[in-house]
Amino acid sequence: MTRWRYAAATDIGLVRETNQDAIFVDDSLAVVADGMGGHAAGEVASAMTIDAVYQGFLENPTVDGLSQAIEDANSAVLQEARENPNRFGMGTTVIALGLTIDEHGVSSPTLFHVGDSRAYQLRDGALRQLSDDHSVAEEWVRMGRLTPEEALTHPRRHQLTRGIGVDASVDVDIASVIAEPGDRVLLCSDGLSNELSNEVIARLASSPVPIDDAVSDLVAAARQAGGRDNISVVLVEFDEADIAAKPIKKTLSSVAPPVAEGLGVAVERSSRRRHRFTWRVWVSLAFVAAVIGGCFVVIHWYAYSSYYLANDNGQIAVYQGQPSGVLWYKPIKLFDTKLSSKDLRTGDQISLGATISEPSVEVALQVANFMHSSWEEGQTTVTTTTTAGTTTSAVTTTTVKKG
Repeated sequence: MTRWRYAAATDIGLVRETNQDAIFVDDSLAVVADGMGGHAAGEVASAMTIDAVYQGFLENPTVDGLSQAIEDANSAVLQEARENPNRFGMGTTVIALGLTIDEHGVSSPTLFHVGDSRAYQLRDGALRQLSDDHSVAEEWVRMGRLTPEEALTHPRRHQLTRGIGVDASVDVDIASVIAEPGDRVLLCSDGLSNELSNEVIARLASSPVPIDDAVSDLVAAARQAGGRDNISVVLVEFDEADIAAKPIKKTLSSVAPPVAEGLGVAVERSSRRRHRFTWRVWVSLAFVAAVIGGCFVVIHWYAYSSYYLANDNGQIAVYQGQPSGVLWYKPIKLFDTKLSSKDLRTGDQISLGATISEPSVEVALQVANFMHSSWEEGQTTVTTTTTAGTTTSAVTTTTVKKG
């Protein structure tokens, strides 16, 4: 029989205005969800995901049941965004460790993962990462296009290739966890893993102290290191651990390899049998390569041919790309303006929540400034006073503090 003890904590950090993370843990399920999508919407997505995963696992505590619960969470978040335009674009990561029951009634730990929240296993002070980040930079590391050191500072290190509420269907990485009594498994949002090195995480998470104290120490260290994001930690320690009769390992690549690399492999393999190829074959291969390359160029151009304004944690931000993305090309945030989304008229706030598309960065900035100016004009009232046949106008300006 598998049994664990647990502790958990979530913290807003030192920079964010709200905590968009959500966590849950009991004696058979542990979940961390890191919400995204602007003020309020991210925390809605993470809370909905936690609830859907818990309810689904409660009804069917198997590998298939927990996997289906995550797919149900994805559908629920997408439906909520469709029905509430101000929540358009919301989503969340999810990483869950469940004691799933097999056909023989044996419960064993199984990890389920979508996004860049992480799971680590600790044994005798050694740390092993159990999950693969579903981000552009980390996918490129696995493809050999970036080194792990380059990925740490790459501008697309936070751009997810997979998440809850992103696409109509979601691919879930699933893996059996081979645990021994005394092992600890740490689930965390990137607010912890981005702030602390593996060495610090290993030292604090495996410290011979009660797991409640270990969790508190991890959160405190992340805050001291900068606390630039919400920090969520769930730590479980196994008292007993069974191993699945049929261990499962299901991981899927989120980004297709570049065309050039794929063709290079094909050419290298075919060169060993050069005598079997005619000029017609080479012409055909060149034509296919040109067509595929042209398609990628056109898709890339379309994906990043426009710009739009959106709400980014209370600030008006400028993005490049299509709001919902095109295939694996996701929109890129160029920068946050100095304008607060609260300093807009109600109609403009609603439009911003649904994103405002523009043909260029310059036009997008003009629109943002225009909406803000319109709001400022609405804060000015004109009072007219008539005295002894003489009309005087006094302009009273009400200054509203910007959030």
